[in-house]
Amino acid sequence: MNLASIPSPSTGVIELGPIPLRGYAFCIIIGVFVAVWFGNKRWIARGGKAGTVADIAVWAVPFGLVGGRLYHVITDYQLYFSEGENWVDAFKIWEGGLGIWGAIAFGAVGAWIGCRRRGIPLPAWADALAPGIAFAQAIGRWGNWFNQELYGKPTDLPWAVEISEGANRVAGTYHPTFLYESLWCVGVALLVIWADRRFTLGHGRAFALYVAAYCAGRAWIEYMRVDEAHHILGLRLNVWTAIIVFVLAVVYIVVSAKLRPGREEIVEPDRDTTPGKDADAKDAEQDADARKDPLSKDEPGESGEDLTAESTEAAAEKG
Repeated sequence: MNLASIPSPSTGVIELGPIPLRGYAFCIIIGVFVAVWFGNKRWIARGGKAGTVADIAVWAVPFGLVGGRLYHVITDYQLYFSEGENWVDAFKIWEGGLGIWGAIAFGAVGAWIGCRRRGIPLPAWADALAPGIAFAQAIGRWGNWFNQELYGKPTDLPWAVEISEGANRVAGTYHPTFLYESLWCVGVALLVIWADRRFTLGHGRAFALYVAAYCAGRAWIEYMRVDEAHHILGLRLNVWTAIIVFVLAVVYIVVSAKLRPGREEIVEPDRDTTPGKDADAKDAEQDADARKDPLSKDEPGESGEDLTAESTEAAAEKG
């Protein structure tokens, strides 16, 4: 018998008149806002301009949502395409189901497009965003609490989460793996902030540290979950993904530190990097100089010297 436990919401939707406010979507939105806000502060501190993070996030966030949903649908295809299931549910993102692996991968593609348009190095932008992304994940995980999903094995611990009877779930108290991951992500964010200040991380290493630290926690948390998942050699697919991505992140940190030590001195150029803008600006500057000094187009020793000679002769005749 449990003396204490975490109750789950009776519903994941709050009706605000005709507008349904879904807890899962609300947590995702708040998480994105926090990531952009905190990332903007870090970007400015590194010498960037205010608003740049938000401008690039306009590209990164939609790509990330699409990637996260694709990863979930592909790896859990049986939930949508097996007999008796409705494939249309694959588009109901508000009901839960975003794979962080796909979200980060596709989000990086969107961020790369945004950074390229602004003439900004993607690794520097990713370093600024890294702890904010971890904070966003910490907030977003509470969306799973609203949906009563992604819990662990049965337990009588005081912090167990109460799960009610429903589709594909049995009433009881379980390990709140969503809470474990939320707290882990907060720790990851604080670790990246500390390490970035202590070791002056640059060239994508702060982001790689976030990835490695998150994967380390995701591996053991994923192992505790009891929801249906594909297994390879006895381990859940996401555990293998976490291990592989962890190794890649660590390798990147080591190799990057040797090839490109230190941090970027300039993360955002002052000039406008719109294609063709530099050439137009240069031509306009030359035209302006020509208007100010009509003699600037003449070769040295020609017009200037001739004018001086003519003035001297005129003065001699007057005298």
